[in-house]
Amino acid sequence: MSRELFKFKGGVHPPEHKSESSTHPIHAAPLPRKLVIPLRQHIGQVAKPVVNVGDRVLKGQMIGAADGYISAAVHASSSGVVTAIDLQPVPHISGLPDLCISIETDSRDEWIDHAPLDYQAMVPADLRMQLRDLGLAGLGGAVFPSAAKLDPGAAHSCPTLILNGGECEPWITCDDVLMRHHADEILQGVAVMRHLLGSTGILVGIEDNKPEAIAAMQAAAQKVDFAVEVVAVPTIYPGGGAKQMIQTLTGKQVPSGKLSTDIGIQVFNVGTAHALARAVHHGEPLISRLVTVTGHVLRRQNFVVLIGTPMHTLITLAGDRDGTTGVLMGGPMMGVPMPNLEVPVVKATNCILVKSNELFPPLPRALPCIRCTRCADACPAELQPQELFRFAKAGDFGRAQEYHLFDCIECGCCSYVCPSHIPLVDFYRYAKSEIWAREKEKRAADLARERHEFRQFRLEREKKEKAEKLAAKAQAKRAELAAEPAAAGSAPSDADAKKALIAAALARAQAKKAETMPKNIDHLPPDKQREIEEIEARRAKIREMARQPLESEEKP
Repeated sequence: MSRELFKFKGGVHPPEHKSESSTHPIHAAPLPRKLVIPLRQHIGQVAKPVVNVGDRVLKGQMIGAADGYISAAVHASSSGVVTAIDLQPVPHISGLPDLCISIETDSRDEWIDHAPLDYQAMVPADLRMQLRDLGLAGLGGAVFPSAAKLDPGAAHSCPTLILNGGECEPWITCDDVLMRHHADEILQGVAVMRHLLGSTGILVGIEDNKPEAIAAMQAAAQKVDFAVEVVAVPTIYPGGGAKQMIQTLTGKQVPSGKLSTDIGIQVFNVGTAHALARAVHHGEPLISRLVTVTGHVLRRQNFVVLIGTPMHTLITLAGDRDGTTGVLMGGPMMGVPMPNLEVPVVKATNCILVKSNELFPPLPRALPCIRCTRCADACPAELQPQELFRFAKAGDFGRAQEYHLFDCIECGCCSYVCPSHIPLVDFYRYAKSEIWAREKEKRAADLARERHEFRQFRLEREKKEKAEKLAAKAQAKRAELAAEPAAAGSAPSDADAKKALIAAALARAQAKKAETMPKNIDHLPPDKQREIEEIEARRAKIREMARQPLESEEKP
């Protein structure tokens, strides 16, 4: 009995361009002379460097430690010497550099000692931390640290586990090819996920334009000791999005502002499952991945690539051609333009798409919005893209949030169907970045205000405590002075009190003076005694002169 499938709203059918690269065998990219490994390759806190310039590192050695729970470690992709820890260009939409560790490889490709993990005997929390230290992160695009996603939280279980093999973005075929050749290892990773999440239902969603991958996963499912349902889903973009895959397979929608785990479902990419199997069964950290190199190249295919390999190395390997107009990391719908070809392959690099005017003609000049609402019809998140565009353009970010800006998955369907050729997704990204920046500034201002208020409170408290101590000391002194005359049978007067205070001060001064008097003046030799007497005579004369009034003072 086949599973009932459901439809999500919107979506588009762009040309697939899958067969150009999926029909070729996988090749291993050569070891580059230099690896540039960014410390920020995942959502969350950036990894902290744990090596120094000049250190020799081995393949798989940790070079950046995870910093916090939502973080992941970074490792050397090959053996060599650390030559720099500095800012380098990275594959990011901002085009800004980020902190990277550069390694001059030694061609030996020498591994650290590594061994399988007995995951079934480990405490789940310890296993998750081990996976964090092995650098596991989602390879489907979001690059969320896998250790955090494998935590079922307070519910202690996640009933449904979905393995996402949709790969709906045009041109990209790395997941398709991975399922064809490594289906058994993918399901080994699913077994670990199932163990940590306590999932009872395992679904594998694959678009129906990948029959070889579907057959391979179905064959692998027959070999495992738990039930796995491999489901062919309709080919439509963005059917491979996590929320869209959930809705297609289960009919459930993830509520706005919520996570899929809030409805008992967790979704992982097939590449993540494969990397998890390598980590658990071989002790290998995440130092390589499968990358599709396609577009305006001579040999479109998939390569196993070490993290940190420069992108130009892969383009040269695939056969670069004249007429290149740019390079995207990812597909044509959600891909990010690369600032240059020196940027390295990172964990999020699923595709390197080389552009040309023939394959990707320049877009016409953007025209004013004609309010046709085609974007709203195509939006799979059921938003109002034309309104979000209007608010983002006007800088009205509050209204944009009211229209659920952060539910936008930036799939690009609205831009794809816009007859005015407006780059709508760029406006949404701009609005999100502005909101994040303002939130960050607000948090910093709130923290500064809290620190100032706490400092003022501390100073006032210290001032009050000091005043209370002085008052208590004065009161004790008055009580002491009052007790002495009372014992003698007479009440003290103010003059007597002042005299007593003066006498007490003189006594303290005399005691202090006595403390400073020399102690070694007994049994001195005659010459030393005479010297001391002469000094004392001079001091007495000076004191006598000081007591005599000056001539100017004697005159009337």
